[in-house]
Amino acid sequence: MNIRFANRPDPLSRSARARLAEIVVCAALRLPLAALRQERRGVSRVAFGRQVAMYLAHVGLGLNLSQVGLAFGRDRTTVRHACALVEDRRSQPGFELALAALEAGVMLRLRAFEPESGR
Repeated sequence: MNIRFANRPDPLSRSARARLAEIVVCAALRLPLAALRQERRGVSRVAFGRQVAMYLAHVGLGLNLSQVGLAFGRDRTTVRHACALVEDRRSQPGFELALAALEAGVMLRLRAFEPESGR
């Protein structure tokens, strides 16, 4: 595995990781991608989807709060708040299972794009 790619993704990789989280969440929650990208908060279902996508980008894909905020057009404190809300819901067994499945799916797709260590 390329250490630079894994530990310090370049700007393009950071954006791709955030978009991957967005796409996975939109597919899982059946939300239009444009709804997640709107400037305003939107309806609660859309805001929740954005929060989960930000959480996945931060916790699952290793972006820091500022990087996630930049990718989603939000402030890092908004990302921190979103991550805290999602983390609080992890105590619900059904939500925990769904989030774990989303994290596994995102990680599986990410590994498909990582360069092999022998190159």
